[in-house]
Amino acid sequence: MQVILLEKITHLGDLGDIVKVKDGYGRNFLIPQGHAKRATKAAIAEFEARRAELEKAQAERVAAATELAGKLNGAEITISSKCGVDGRLFGSVTNADIAEAIDKLGFQIKKSQVRTPLGAIKAVGDYTITIGLMTDITADVTVKVVPEA
Repeated sequence: MQVILLEKITHLGDLGDIVKVKDGYGRNFLIPQGHAKRATKAAIAEFEARRAELEKAQAERVAAATELAGKLNGAEITISSKCGVDGRLFGSVTNADIAEAIDKLGFQIKKSQVRTPLGAIKAVGDYTITIGLMTDITADVTVKVVPEA
């Protein structure tokens, strides 16, 4: 299946690229999420007519994400959790917990944007977590997991 990308997609292409993807990926993810359109002659003509508008909207999203990354870079978040004597948590600190803590600071992010390289956090300590705001725009946040008093 050939699709026209309506925004930049990692490992796939930039705005306006016509790429070939597997049918299921295009039909079940890219098109319903609004990331792409089927590459028909009519869709290509419509895209070319709206190209400037789409590029302007993408530039605004990139600017907003870059600004947010500047504010988030180096931020420290403290999450308290119940733990045993040896520092292991009863449970774990997940992407949802980190996203909720960042939301309390006043930054709107989704749990899917939180990238924990080693999976869920299961011990007390300091961890550097990457927040993927857009395809190429990330921010590093320090998460301090402390024992609950």
